[in-house]
Parts: sequence; C-alpha cells; structure tokens
Amino acid sequence: MPSPRPLILVIGCGSIGERHVRTFLTTGKCEVIACDNRPEICQLMTERYGVKTGADWSTLLDDTSIAAAVIATPAPLHIDMAVKCLKAGWHVLTEKPLSTSLEGIEQLVAAQQQAQKFVGIAYVLHFVPALQAVRQVIQSGEFGAVKHVAVNSGHHFPHARPAYREIYYRDHAQGGGAIQDAVTHMANAIEWAVGPTTRLYCDAAHQVLDGVTVEDTVNVAARNGDILVNYSLNQFQAVQETRWDFHAEKGTIRCEVHAQRWGTIALGENEWTWHDAPLGERDAMYVAQAHAFLDGCEGKPNALCTLDEGIQTLRFNIAALQSWREGQPVVL
Repeated sequence: MPSPRPLILVIGCGSIGERHVRTFLTTGKCEVIACDNRPEICQLMTERYGVKTGADWSTLLDDTSIAAAVIATPAPLHIDMAVKCLKAGWHVLTEKPLSTSLEGIEQLVAAQQQAQKFVGIAYVLHFVPALQAVRQVIQSGEFGAVKHVAVNSGHHFPHARPAYREIYYRDHAQGGGAIQDAVTHMANAIEWAVGPTTRLYCDAAHQVLDGVTVEDTVNVAARNGDILVNYSLNQFQAVQETRWDFHAEKGTIRCEVHAQRWGTIALGENEWTWHDAPLGERDAMYVAQAHAFLDGCEGKPNALCTLDEGIQTLRFNIAALQSWREGQPVVL
C-alpha cells in the first residue's frame, strides 16, 4: 500500500496563510489542517478547500499524525511557535521575517539541532525562475567575480494589499514597514546569490502611503564582503518593476522580475542576450516553495531559505532599522 500523505498544519489563515493552505493542497502530496483563532476564518477554509480546521494550534502538539507546521502568524510569534513545533517532532516552515528581534534565536537553533527536523523560512523569491538562473550563472564564474549589485524595486502597495492599514504592515513591532515587509525579501535574495551582508547604511522615510506612519521608501548602501550593494525601493510608484543588476569583472547579469526574463552582456558586447523565465500564475512560486518544503522534510535537496540564512536576513533587518534610526552605518 502507498504511504499516507503527510499532514501539514497551517497556523494562521490570513492572506498568506490561506495561500499556504491552497498551494500545499495543490502539490497533491499532502493533507492540510487549517488553524485560526477566528471562527469565521476556519469556516471559510472548510468551505473553500474542504480541510479540517482547529481554533487552538497548541492543543494539537501531541498529535503524532501531524508531520509539519507552517507558521503564518505575526512575526513576533514565529520563534516561540517554531520551538514548540520542533519539540513536538514536526518539521517547520515559518513565514518571513523570522522575527523582529534576535530574542530566542539560540533556543530555536538548539531545538532544531535536538529535533533533527527540517526548518525553512518562506522567502519565496528563491522560486523566481529568473533569479534561480542568474544565481547559477554567478556561481558558474563565467563572468568572473561580482563586484557591485544594484537593486531597484517599486510597486503600488495599496493595489497589492488594499488592507495594508489594518494588518501587520502598519506596525514595526508586528513586522511591518517597508524594510521588514519588502526590502527583507530583496536582501535575502541578494545574500542567497552573492553571500551575506557585512555592513550597511540605511535611510528611509514615510513618503506617501495614507493611513500609516511606517516607512514606505528605503535606500540601503551595503557591503557583502568585498561586494558593494545598493538597494532602492518604494511602495507607491505607479508601475511595478523589480530589476537586479550584478556587475561582474567580465560583464553584467541582469534579472528583470517584472519582465519575467534575465540577460547577460559581456565586456565588448553591444547588445544583451535575453532569456525568458516565465513566473506562471500568481500561486506558482508558492506551489514550488511547498514542493521544496516537502522535499526538505524528506531530506531531499531544495532551494528553500535555510534557518541560518533566515537568521542572517533577520540581522540585516535589525541593522537596517538601527542604521536608519541612528543615522550611522552598522556592522553586522
């Protein structure tokens, strides 16, 4: 008889939690329990996806039928919940950012080592086909060592998240603001491609977004070892565009997420060589992430952000906020 499909507990079924419910089911490789302390949300999950639900995830910690947990609650809750899930013998996928502070990090690392379970952090840009291709080219050494990276990104946040005034985004303590919500994705992606940030200076401001006071515009000048990195992001511009340029010794590798393509131009060439890299429909990256997590639970290679990488990006977030508030560069 075939082995039963693993049971995945999704904790927190707001916008991203519901997406996890949907995309894990889409893999066809697992069953899902949706857990939320709001009865109307539980009812909605059952009606839309036909899944079992629960109101209090902690009552399930002794349930040996559960293989893994997906934590989609506010960022300050992630570490404590992940520790409890690991002690219950579950693999863990936690939403980004890993937390809003380093409190509890040592306990989390110890719990993972003790449980010997897989832990991933849901930095979904790892599953952008163009970025995956660019990372492979960088690591191949074809264009020599990368020496400078320029990251430019912007979008109209109210269009993407109309309820931004009522959710975590409005509060730094809940993981809100552009640094912890958006720049963190880009920093994690760049660190995945060229290595960890070692020093940064950040300036930020609330420029446009109505109804909140957190920053919606960010500039960061960073060093990743001997590589200089510039980040520029705003969350109010009319057009959604994200472009990453990796300037190397022998040429440039470019990733254009909005155009779903990547390209290269070597020194001496006059034209770009472009490669299509379709994103697919909106859920495609998240389905790929779900597949990767299930692979990780089975000990298979995967592209998910690791716990160590997630901790490093948390250090980036904390350093960026500190640098902005103090007006000084910060060494990580």
